[in-house]
Amino acid sequence: MRNWLLPEYIEDVLPAEAARIEAMRRTLLDLFKVHGYQYVIPPMLEYMESLITGVGHDLDLATFKVVDQLSGRLMGVRADMTPQAARIDAHLLNHQGVTRLCYAGSVLRTKPDGLALTREPLQVGAELYGHAGVESDIEIQRLLIKALQAIGIAQIHIDFSHVGIFENLVQTGNINAGLEKALYAALQSKDQTAVATLALELDSATREALIHLTTLNGDKTILAKAAQVLPATPAIKNALADLAKVSDALDNLGLTASFDLSELRGYHYHSGIVFAAYAQGYKGPLALGGRYDEVGVAFGRARPATGFSLDLRGVVTALPPATAVMAIYAPAGEDDTLSAKIAALRVEGQVVIQALAGVEENTAELNCNRKLAHYNSGWHVVAIDK
Repeated sequence: MRNWLLPEYIEDVLPAEAARIEAMRRTLLDLFKVHGYQYVIPPMLEYMESLITGVGHDLDLATFKVVDQLSGRLMGVRADMTPQAARIDAHLLNHQGVTRLCYAGSVLRTKPDGLALTREPLQVGAELYGHAGVESDIEIQRLLIKALQAIGIAQIHIDFSHVGIFENLVQTGNINAGLEKALYAALQSKDQTAVATLALELDSATREALIHLTTLNGDKTILAKAAQVLPATPAIKNALADLAKVSDALDNLGLTASFDLSELRGYHYHSGIVFAAYAQGYKGPLALGGRYDEVGVAFGRARPATGFSLDLRGVVTALPPATAVMAIYAPAGEDDTLSAKIAALRVEGQVVIQALAGVEENTAELNCNRKLAHYNSGWHVVAIDK
């Protein structure tokens, strides 16, 4: 047995890549901070009821489960930090006004997913609680765009939808749970024939609207088309109006946007606008987000909520390989002037590695391309001869 082997889709992150990921994490958290988002660190383990309440069956399947040896209750290793942030807002902070939270940490999933195809994503996200209007959705979307730009992602594309449209068709068409599930699957696969067959027994307005959903995707002009072909219920009119406001608000931020009204990602979890961010060089979404107003109910306090999250380990997959941070090699010794020089360089942000007495070290392995040399009555940084 090879004791150094890791489980499938669980990987070490080596120094150069780890340094890049950590630099991105700091950049994002600093960005969130200046926008008023407070950092929280939820626990890795919680009782299963807290981790999956209100977020659907998919998260249950993605969660590793263990038995608490102290209480005997079933616990889970977090697979998503969003429900934890919702619990903190609803149960611990209990603010009456708007609350903005952010987080960054590893999550664990039973199966690999995302851009990195890992079971241990490094999830970074921001959530806004206590405001039900489209203005908070726009704030979150703008923050996501700034976040991606801050870590070097260019040519951003965001795809929008609104789960309230399908939800309203289900309600007004008196669609039962079994048919709702089947229609959801058919819409996700854009199977117009299947949608038409499943909707055969529904009233004509609902049936035609469901069929139209499979074709309502493209740029913002499809919103006007949707207003013409979908039922003019208050819920659908409001949903289309909110999507139009989002389109106008993000128009001059250097990105492209599209709308796909049959996209129902997180349908049993989200309650309004949903979105996914893409970029050139990536095969899937870099970030996912949307409105999820009902999750806090499980924690005893219904709060409007919207947010996004991304996996930093996935984001770096399309970037060029990371290069090591080069260092300065300093000789061993307790000389005061040497110690002062090393300290001054480190204050500047330079990496300085001081030799240990009696050890001959390989400067290449230490990523040192410069060294401290003493001449002209002082210590100076010089290149290491290759």
